[in-house]
Amino acid sequence: MSGLFYLLGVLIFVVAILASIGLHELGHMIPAKKFGGKVTQYFIGFGPTVWSKQVGETEYGVKAIPLGGYVKIVGMLPPGAADLADEVSYDAQGNQVLKVRKSNTGMFTQLISDARAAEWELIGPEDDERLFYKMAWWKKVIVMAGGPTVNLLIAFLIFWGVFATYGQRTMEPEPGQPVIDTVSECIIPFSEEGRACAATDPASPAVEAGLRPGDVITSFNGTPVDDWEDLRSMIRGNDDGQAVIGYERDGQQLTGTTSTTVEARPTSGTDLTLRQVGFLGVTPTSYMKIETGGPVYTVDQMGTMAVDTVQALATLPVKVWGVAEAIVGAEERQIDSPVSIVGGGRLAGETVSHETFPVKEKAVFLLMMIAGFNFFIGMFNFIPLLPLDGGHIAGALWEAMRRGWARLWGRPDPGYVDVAKLLPIAYCVAASLLVMGVVLIVGDLVVPLHLES
Repeated sequence: MSGLFYLLGVLIFVVAILASIGLHELGHMIPAKKFGGKVTQYFIGFGPTVWSKQVGETEYGVKAIPLGGYVKIVGMLPPGAADLADEVSYDAQGNQVLKVRKSNTGMFTQLISDARAAEWELIGPEDDERLFYKMAWWKKVIVMAGGPTVNLLIAFLIFWGVFATYGQRTMEPEPGQPVIDTVSECIIPFSEEGRACAATDPASPAVEAGLRPGDVITSFNGTPVDDWEDLRSMIRGNDDGQAVIGYERDGQQLTGTTSTTVEARPTSGTDLTLRQVGFLGVTPTSYMKIETGGPVYTVDQMGTMAVDTVQALATLPVKVWGVAEAIVGAEERQIDSPVSIVGGGRLAGETVSHETFPVKEKAVFLLMMIAGFNFFIGMFNFIPLLPLDGGHIAGALWEAMRRGWARLWGRPDPGYVDVAKLLPIAYCVAASLLVMGVVLIVGDLVVPLHLES
């Protein structure tokens, strides 16, 4: 039965992500059509076509590899002046036709020319006023921002529903002088937490100091302790130095002496980035803090998430490299490493099949994970690099600035921004994303993260 629940969890997650991808592409297609653009394809997935249906001028379908999706908007690349074989030619009916030269000198120039040629082979004279590159800059921004905005809206609605009903739940230390809840018997690396102590594991500094559950910590190296955060900061800053710990047990004032050790531990409860810090081996008594809120609270929480996501995106290549090292056995996989849709499916399956999790907790975990993926996809696509949506948005904004500047100074209209000139960068970015995606998928198969992590 647990196997069926596991498959159910994977299925729920995959269907939710595919639905998010489909809605993302609708976020592009609907405004594109609304502004008169021509959309010839709407597909979920990549690779060979599994199913498709022609409805009007648009082919709707599903492809074999469910790792994304796309809409084909006609006229994304303008014809470059240097690429024109002839300025004007005419078809059999006498209609004016633009042709693009298919041969150029230089690898990058050829790449750009080939892309233009492929684009313009599908464009007829009747499409002249429906080409994407001819849209007003603000229409381009709306079309390209529509996709990631849908993902952020999905995340907002899910977060709002969870925060308004279930609430934001965190374990917080009891106020006042810290009362010890648990004492680690030995030192276990953070990545291996949850396992029992082995004979080769050294005793924790807390055990060496004689600390027990229920003891109240009153001082650390002669400095009075007022709350857990004070104690935590002092322990972490002590590195591997001597520690004289004052504590109260059954009304008696006692003192224990030990030396803290340096261990890799998370920066905080919300930031799982590991840092080498002083370690004692105690946890305080705590309580479940529940915060609920509506849309304003949700926006505030998402603002904090946005800052964390930007920081995560800045370190993404480094973290993916860490996953690659874990694949070959050079390093342990870090608990805060990114995961692919495969890893997300694994975690979803483990959540639903977990025997001790209440159904409500399982549902909340799945919802938060789906919301988190949508939030990340939305933020990621706003990166101002082609082929991401943010690259096209940046191009449209640059076009607006350039034309506005020309009008301000009475200069000739500089025309449309030629995003095709950035295709070499786009190919490099796409190749990097492909490599990172493959590494994460392999990592999620070879050295997966688990709920116990």
